[in-house]
Amino acid sequence: MTTVKAYASPSATEDLVATTIERREVGPHDVLIDIKFAGICHSDIHTVRGDWGPQQYPLAPGHEIAGIVTEVGSEVTKHKVGDRVGVGCMVNSCRECVNCLKGEEQYCLKGNVGTYGAVDRDGTITQGGYSTHVVVTEDFVVTIPEGLDLDVAAPLLCAGITTYSPLHHWGAGPGKKVAVVGLGGLGHMAVKIAHAMGAEVTVLSQSLKKQEDGLRLGADKYYATSDENTFSELAGHFDLIINTVSASIDISSYLQLLTLDGALVNVGAPAEPLPVNAFALIGGRRSFAGSMIGGIRETQEMLNFCAEHGIGAEIEVIPAEKINDAYERVLASDVRYRFVIDTATF
Repeated sequence: MTTVKAYASPSATEDLVATTIERREVGPHDVLIDIKFAGICHSDIHTVRGDWGPQQYPLAPGHEIAGIVTEVGSEVTKHKVGDRVGVGCMVNSCRECVNCLKGEEQYCLKGNVGTYGAVDRDGTITQGGYSTHVVVTEDFVVTIPEGLDLDVAAPLLCAGITTYSPLHHWGAGPGKKVAVVGLGGLGHMAVKIAHAMGAEVTVLSQSLKKQEDGLRLGADKYYATSDENTFSELAGHFDLIINTVSASIDISSYLQLLTLDGALVNVGAPAEPLPVNAFALIGGRRSFAGSMIGGIRETQEMLNFCAEHGIGAEIEVIPAEKINDAYERVLASDVRYRFVIDTATF
């Protein structure tokens, strides 16, 4: 085991603090990554504060990791020392079930292994990217193309793939009308990617305060959902709606905005159930669906797509001592649009 610097949460109620964590030695199929940047995801806050269940502490979160390969195992073939690489929300899976064999490891029937706070195949608890180094099996490491700077690429490993996957799966492209609910860490990436895919993009946000940003990022139209006229004006308008917010919204009202055979896809993860009126589905053969990140193959496809189209996250780079402040700002929606930690400040 090797000791590395990190920022970790001592408990569900305490601030993250500077500490050290243990990383396994590099095995035959492992890659050692010198982490340069780590994005802050809302999921990090939910997890370390126990919102999604009890955790083992201390816990170093972070699943938006960008860095440089500094060592590879004796049997590694996919990466070499000096490569620019990333690690997203998972670091392992069973690799044997039907979903894994399809390249959809995120839906592993035995459960994928999360980048932090999960039990790995060797029985250890995974620790995330708020650290200087990480050891990951080569099959769960992706290449960051030269066209992407590491700092703006880091959030693509969660926010980017979380929005790219449903847009790709449900066929966003020329001739399709796509709505993005919420313009935050996920929403701003959904707008950029849907626009690059050639879709007509509309942002549906509580207010118009981010309208200028939304249009700059690639939205064609921008509406306030606090205006009741929005729902009557846009009834039956969209082929696809990507809901990025983690708060409870009136799903049935949003379903009425879909065309015949349209789909509303949830990528936000509110803690409470989202009731749905069956008639909102039946009336237009509409679908209410969910989507979770993407497999390793699709994540690499997303990174290549973003490099080709010059897409990176809108970020605010912070030093390690600002992590706890950043958490409070995320909860207050005071970030445009993703915090990224410079791990050199550890």
